[in-house]
Amino acid sequence: MKKTFKTLVAGAALAAIAGSAAAQVVGKMEDQIRWRQSAYHTMAWSMARIKANVEGTYNKEQVIEAANVIQAIANSKMGALYQPGSDKGKGWKETRLKHEFFTDKEGVGKVAAAFGKEANEMAKVAATGDAAAVKAQFGKLGEACKGCHDKFRQED
Repeated sequence: MKKTFKTLVAGAALAAIAGSAAAQVVGKMEDQIRWRQSAYHTMAWSMARIKANVEGTYNKEQVIEAANVIQAIANSKMGALYQPGSDKGKGWKETRLKHEFFTDKEGVGKVAAAFGKEANEMAKVAATGDAAAVKAQFGKLGEACKGCHDKFRQED
C-alpha cells in the first residue's frame, strides 16, 4: 500500500509536468529552465556516483546518499517548472525539451510514473546494501531515465 501510494504520488507530481493549470508559476521562465536543468545535473551526478560504486569499490553510504537525492528530486513536484513555452529559451544553456512534451500528456504520464517508481525503488534497494541488487535496480532506473530522454529531450 505504501509503495503504491508513493508511486501514485510520484506519478501525479511528474504528470503535472504536462502543464497543469493548478501548478503555481514561480519565477521567470529562464529561472524555471535553470532550476530544472540544475535538478537534472544533480541527478546525473548522483547516477554517476551510483555507477562508480557498482563498477568499483562499493560504498553503501555513498549509494544511499545518491539514491536518496534522486528519489527526492523525483518526488519534488518539479512538474511546475514545465510551463507551456518552456521548450524554448535558455537557463544555464538552451533547453533541450521537445515541444511534444506538451502535446503528449499520456506519454509524459507514463515516463514520469516509470521514473518515480524506479527512483523510489532505487532508494529502497540502496538501503539494503546489496551491491548486486543495487546494480540491477540501477539498470532499471537508467532505463526509466532513457525513456524520457528518447521521447522528450533533443540531442545536443
